[in-house]
Order: sequence, then C-alpha cells, then structure tokens
Amino acid sequence: MKDISTIIIRLTLACILAGVVMGLTFIFTSNAKKHNEHVKEQKVMASLLGYSKNHPMPESMAMHEVYRYVITKDANLTVGYLVPLQEQGFTFITIDLDGRFLSATPVEIQPQLVIDENERQKAIATRLDLDPQFLRYADKTIIVTDQGRRQAYLLTGAFPGFKTFISVMLALDPSFTILGLEILEHEEDPGLGGEIVQDYFKNQFKGKPFTAIKRLEVTKTPLPDEYRQALEAEKSGISKKEITAIQEQYKDHDIYALTGATISSDAVTRGTKGIVRKFAYRIAILDQVIQGQNIAVPF
Repeated sequence: MKDISTIIIRLTLACILAGVVMGLTFIFTSNAKKHNEHVKEQKVMASLLGYSKNHPMPESMAMHEVYRYVITKDANLTVGYLVPLQEQGFTFITIDLDGRFLSATPVEIQPQLVIDENERQKAIATRLDLDPQFLRYADKTIIVTDQGRRQAYLLTGAFPGFKTFISVMLALDPSFTILGLEILEHEEDPGLGGEIVQDYFKNQFKGKPFTAIKRLEVTKTPLPDEYRQALEAEKSGISKKEITAIQEQYKDHDIYALTGATISSDAVTRGTKGIVRKFAYRIAILDQVIQGQNIAVPF
C-alpha cells in the first residue's frame, strides 16, 4: 500500500513538473513566434514602401496604426476605430452604418500594449462598458506619414483562393494608387496558382491608379515580354527609366492571368480590388468624422 502511494505521489509530481515545463515552453515559443511575425511584417512593409536594409526609411517618417472594430449592442451594429491622438493616448471613435458620428471615447492603454489584440480589446471594452464578446476586431490600417503629411497606407486582407484563403498586404499612396502587393500566405497549387507570389504576377498591380482598380479584370492574353522584363526588374537588369516607361504604358491594363491558373489570378485580382475600394470608402468617412469633430490625430 505504501509503495502504491509513493508511486502515485511521484507520478503526480512528474505530471505537475511536465505541465510547468510545457507551459513555460509555450509562453517562450509563443512570444518568439509573435516577435518573428512582427519582424517579418516590418520587413514586408518597408519593402512595399521601397525601403530596405541598404536603403532605410527616413527618421522623419512614422507609422500610425488604426484598428477597426464592429460593435454589436442592443441588436444594433456600429463601427469603431481606435486611433492615436496627436499628443498622446488613444480615442475610440464610434460611427453608425450610415457614417454618422456617435461618440469619441478616450482609451487608456500603453503604446507598447496596443499591438496585443487581447490587451487592446480589454481596454476598449472596459471604457465602453461593453462585454468583449460584442466587440469584434475587423482589421488594421497603418497610415504612413512624413513630418505629419500622409505618404501611404498599408493594408492587410484575406480572400478566398482556389483552395483556401489568400492573405495579402497592400501599400497605397494617398490617392489609392497601388504602390505594391505582397502575398503573405496561400495554399494554391505549386507551379500553377502558387505562381501568384512571383514578381511577374504580383508586380502587375503596382502603379495601378484607383480609376483602373475599380474596373480591374483578368485577361487570358499572354503576358507581353517587355512587360514581364519590367515586372522582373531584379532579374532582367533593365534601367529604372525603362521600367517606369513600361509601367506607365500598362498601368490601365487588366491583369494578365497565370497560365493554367485563371481562378487564382482572378481571386487575387478581385480580392485586391475589393480591399482597395472598401478602404477608400471607409477612410473617407473616418476622415470626415475626424475633421468634423476636430479630433487631433497625427495623420
């Protein structure tokens, strides 16, 4: 009997120790994963804006994160934006579905914690006196400024592909012309739809003005050789002047489909077009509210 008790105690202690080790391992690996994802995101954003390790972003430039939420309260739907303030702190702007201003509520949260979704949601819910389950995070926009003037918008989004969802990041200039597109995640077929990550496809979106984006479609016409060379500038070695001239020539053209992967090509085209059009509509409403309410923001 004594031996059985000893065995039970030892097994219990072993299980507790294993649980502690696994818990600590999860915490450390989770933090490392978040850090790696953040570093990767920073590199992608810099690249889309035309910067790199050898050509760093000017110190005068800043990135301001704006978080959009959908709020369900008393069977009503409203939209909320957590925005940074000019001096310090954050405010949560609530707008109805018709774009009318409802409220602006100060939110107390440390700048280093605002990037954490759980901390951010808890802080907002507390100030709104709202159950967190009625506050749904929608997306994030990064507004890039240089000495207070807007230079670009960085957007993330996801849409259905041929198999599963395709995740992307987009850079737009203040007039919503596409500065760059990066495919973050996908499960399209290798050698077919998987080619959406290649420069000769994704760089077709670069330089498309908003007027062209709104009517953008996919064409099965073969990709012209000169255009492909400009799209794969790093490989082709042609001059920047030639690249600019060719991009200008094709900026209003539709997207040339990948061979044997029209569905994936169409998915990225429609998805990108949808992200840009919806964003242009939303930011116009948010700007109107910010200006109308004299809310001092850094962008």
